[in-house]
Amino acid sequence: MLELEGIESGYRRSIVLHGVSVSVPPDGVAAVLGHNGAGKSTLLRTAIGLLKPRAGTVRLDGEDITGLAPHRRVARGMAYVPQGQQCFPHLTAGENLQLVADGRPAGRAALAEALDLFPALTTLLHRRAGLLSGGQRQQLAIARALITRPTVLLLDEPTEGIQPTVVAQIERAILTLAGRGMSILLVEQHVGFALTAAQRYVVLAAGRVGSSGDGGAEALGTVRRALTV
Repeated sequence: MLELEGIESGYRRSIVLHGVSVSVPPDGVAAVLGHNGAGKSTLLRTAIGLLKPRAGTVRLDGEDITGLAPHRRVARGMAYVPQGQQCFPHLTAGENLQLVADGRPAGRAALAEALDLFPALTTLLHRRAGLLSGGQRQQLAIARALITRPTVLLLDEPTEGIQPTVVAQIERAILTLAGRGMSILLVEQHVGFALTAAQRYVVLAAGRVGSSGDGGAEALGTVRRALTV
């Protein structure tokens, strides 16, 4: 579905990623793990087109999209939820969602589907987004991305700094989406969940692939050793 091959990418003169390759399975999850500064967010920003790689190729459904602008990647079925529970704080939760739904042929139905996945948002639609908790804003950010009905979803630390009850809701939503046939590239600090959800994993260390393999609980020991290096 989504393949990043030999990616070198960074900011201005600083190269952060050095020959990184990741393949996201169709109808499944690829988890990207690593310490802060390892290059995980840079990888997602390169995948969605916010950063142009110095070298390497990004493919979607076998087609080279390395030169496509972010909005064209979104039009082809990609969606990106960056780190930090981003929203329009002065708009209500409902207005945040409606901004994406407006003008889309199936916008109303897609909005309803997103709320079915995060039912807690239905009681918050009239509340200003800036007054929501961090977990509520994260659910809102993911729901907003889902209104575009992506086939590939990029999630950057979706459970970071969020209360445990909401973490569980977000984790269930990720598993549900993967079970419905969505491909997900997941950057996540919770190693146990990431490996449970993922068919494949990559551990980044200083912008390079330190370890990779099949997901599942049996990979936990290997990943933890890679993270101690």
